[in-house]
Amino acid sequence: MVQDEISAALAPFSERNRIYIGYSGGVDSHVLLHACAAIPEFKKKITAVYIHHGLQKEADDWAIHCQQISEILGVDFLIKHVDAVATQGESPEEAARNVRYNAFEQLIAANDVLLIAQHREDQLETVLLQLFRGSGLKGLAGMPEKMQFGKGWLLRPLLNISKEMINDYAIQNRLQWIEDPSNQSSVYDRNFLRQEIIPHLKQRWSSLDKTVARAAKHCAEAQILQHKIVKTEFETVFNTDDETINISKLLTYSLIEQRLILRQWFENLDLKMPSQDFVQRILDDVIAARTDSSPMLAGQSVTIRRYRTKLYAMTHALTGFETCYWMPENTTLTLSNQQTLTVVLSDCGISREFWHNAKITVRMRQGGEKIALPNRAGHHDLKKLFQEVGIPPWQREIIPLIYLNDKLAAVGNLWMASEFYVTQNGVIIGNSSPR
Repeated sequence: MVQDEISAALAPFSERNRIYIGYSGGVDSHVLLHACAAIPEFKKKITAVYIHHGLQKEADDWAIHCQQISEILGVDFLIKHVDAVATQGESPEEAARNVRYNAFEQLIAANDVLLIAQHREDQLETVLLQLFRGSGLKGLAGMPEKMQFGKGWLLRPLLNISKEMINDYAIQNRLQWIEDPSNQSSVYDRNFLRQEIIPHLKQRWSSLDKTVARAAKHCAEAQILQHKIVKTEFETVFNTDDETINISKLLTYSLIEQRLILRQWFENLDLKMPSQDFVQRILDDVIAARTDSSPMLAGQSVTIRRYRTKLYAMTHALTGFETCYWMPENTTLTLSNQQTLTVVLSDCGISREFWHNAKITVRMRQGGEKIALPNRAGHHDLKKLFQEVGIPPWQREIIPLIYLNDKLAAVGNLWMASEFYVTQNGVIIGNSSPR
C-alpha cells in the first residue's frame, strides 16, 4: 500500500533528474525513504537530505544515523546546516519550518522533485490548527499532495496514508528510527493537539483523520474556484505599471469581493497575507478616508497609502540619498538609498557627446526646480509636472535629478531637458527603486 501510493505519486514525474527526500531519521521519513529505495526505477535518483537545525544536542548523532541508513539503503546522502533561531514575531516551530523549506528550495533544480513524509494525521493537525487560528479556505484546505516548489515540485506521497499504516510498515521491515524528545513537549501547539486533544476526539470519531482530510479537499476545490474568479476581478483593478489598485474600479465590487481582491493584491506582490482586521482597516481608514486627506496604514511589514484614485503598497521606507557624481563611463549608478540608475543607448535622448564630456551630478529635489521640455513651450515647475502625471507626494522628493555641468538635464526616467535633447545618438535614463 505504501509503495503503491509512492509509485502513483511519482509516476507523472518519472523523467525527473533527482528525487530529494526530506529525511530527519524519524519513523515517517524513514518509511518514505525505505519504500522509495525499494522501487528500482527511482532508487538511483534518490538523495536523502538531513536538515541540521542545531536546536538539539543530539543533532550531530542523528545526522550520523541518517547517513548510515542512507548508505545501507544504497542512496545518496546530503546534510544541510541551517540557523533556526526565531526572529521577532516567529514561533520556534515557524522558524524551524521556514529555514528547513528554504534549505530544500535551494537544492531543487528545474527537473527535480522533493518528497516530504507528511501523512493523514499531519493533515488533520494542520487543518485543526488553521481552524483554531480562524483561517479561510486556503488554510482549511490543508497541505496539497503536490505543488510547485522553487524550480521543481514538492510531493507528499503519504498524505492519504494513516499513521497506523506507517508504523506497521516500520515494524514489519524492522526499521530503526530516531525518537525526537521535543515531540513529547506539549509546549508546541502541534504536539499539544497530537497528545492531548486528538486522542480524545478519536475516541468518539474514530475516522476523524479521514473525514477531516475529505473536508480539506472540499475546501481546496472551493479555494481553486474562488481564486480563479477573484484573479479575473483583480486584473480589472490592478495597474501593472506601478503595481497599484484602482480604487474607483475596486469600489464597483461588493465588500466581500473587495476584501478578496485586496488579499489577491498582497499575494500578487509576494507579501505576507494580511489579517482580516488589516484588510478591513484598508477599506475603512485608507479607501474611505476624506478625499482631501493623505491616509496611511502601516503594519504587517507593509505601508498602505492612497493618492487620488490609486492604492499603493510599500515594503520599504522611502529615504533620501546623498548627492553624488556619476562617472560617464559607468552605465549604472547605485544611490545611497539603493535606487539604481542606468544609462541606455537610444536614438533620441540626452546627447551622448554631451553626456560623456560633462560633469554628471545626481541630487535630490530641493524645491522650486524648473525644466524646459522638448516640444513644449516655456519652463515647467517640477511640482506641477509631478501633479500632472500623478506622482504621489511621498515619491517626489526621492526622484533623482541628473545635472550636466550643474544644469538640470533629466528628472529620473520621467523627463529630459530640451537643452540636452537630441533625436539621434542619444542616451536615456532608467530608474529602479525598492517598492
